Amino acid sequence: MKDELAMTAFQEYQIRRHYDEHEEKWYFSVIDVVGALSDSVNPRDYWFRMKKRVQLDDGFELSTICRQLKMKAPDGKLRETDCSDVQGLLRIIQSIPSPKAEPFKHWLAKVGFERIQEMQDPARSLDRARENWQQQGRSEKWIQQRMTGQETRNKLTDYWKDHGIKGDEYAVLTNIIHQEWSDVTVKEHKKLKGLKTQNLRDHMSEAELLFTALAELTTRQIAERDGAEGLSENADSGRKGGRVAKRARTDFETETGRKVVSGENFLPPKSQKKKLKKG
Repeated sequence: MKDELAMTAFQEYQIRRHYDEHEEKWYFSVIDVVGALSDSVNPRDYWFRMKKRVQLDDGFELSTICRQLKMKAPDGKLRETDCSDVQGLLRIIQSIPSPKAEPFKHWLAKVGFERIQEMQDPARSLDRARENWQQQGRSEKWIQQRMTGQETRNKLTDYWKDHGIKGDEYAVLTNIIHQEWSDVTVKEHKKLKGLKTQNLRDHMSEAELLFTALAELTTRQIAERDGAEGLSENADSGRKGGRVAKRARTDFETETGRKVVSGENFLPPKSQKKKLKKG
């Protein structure tokens, strides 16, 4: 969501960007963003002085949220330049004292306030998600299926959290379950749908959501039955749960003559995508 917002927000500026396939995230040229929002005649020098000012005033080194990537310079050659992902970029924008940067700062304040509200009242986040999906044209049936699936997912991750699963292991287990029931990895499924940073579940069909939920529900109940602890035992539960959903999926496909895993998505039409890519 944040990456898509940045792509839209910067469409009127000439911002160089790079998509990291491994990390599945966008990186933007800091010099270009600084130049666009500060109106400086020398963005590189502005960025250099800005880093020194922030370090002196706040004790924070902005370079720590950047990485060097080769991007095409005005002379046509590839040169290394400071780049940052969306989270880092928003931190950098906070330190730009310019009227052009103010809308971004107001947006950050609004998002922060909404996040505090949601922490105090979790129902707000559900209401906000429903409103967003409605605005995107999703049917009530799809929204209900998506929310039911998320509840099933949350119960599974709660179990993992209480039984030794940490950090990247959540993604490892999720991929095991997904590949077992669908015969494709999460990454392959996203590629099939033409997705990059988008949430795969937000672009699933009702059938895909249903079988994902069945696989995760079965995984949790098997894990609870066996008292699975740690990555290895929970991975075994995930394979078993995924296989249950796979058997159901193959029966469904045989009886209906329709494939469950598809390339369908809810992305904007190509004509709109081209508009977002300008700049």
